[in-house]
Amino acid sequence: MRFGSLIHDMSRLRRVCFDRELAPLGITRSQWWVLAFISRNDGLPQTRLANELDAGKVALGSLIDRLQTAGFVERIPDAKDRRVKRVFLTDKARQIIKDIAPVNDSFNAKILAGIPREDLELTARTLYRMKQNLIALTNGDEGDDGGDGLD
Repeated sequence: MRFGSLIHDMSRLRRVCFDRELAPLGITRSQWWVLAFISRNDGLPQTRLANELDAGKVALGSLIDRLQTAGFVERIPDAKDRRVKRVFLTDKARQIIKDIAPVNDSFNAKILAGIPREDLELTARTLYRMKQNLIALTNGDEGDDGGDGLD
């Protein structure tokens, strides 16, 4: 089996196609990804945001610069440590996140078309287990939580 190649190819194709879907909204998938994450963690320090997204600080800084120029985020100095910049969504960002939701739903429906629900559930469980195994390897152990990823 060629799991690695299939996962890589599927991920790359999904990114390319989703960027195409988002183009009419004037936003990229990378920008949307950051906005969606911030929407669940509004006000995180920029350095922690880079760590959470597993993105380089310089690359994320450039992306946030573009988001700030476009009016999607604000950087506000931390009240206790002015060297720390916290990143907050603007109302414009909250609106585009709402606008993207139906695009995302439609896109996912297209790529999942013709796949039985049972197959999707098995695939989700398998990918979740693979993710847990990779996390365990990253942490230097071989155990997992035994969950199925569907909670």
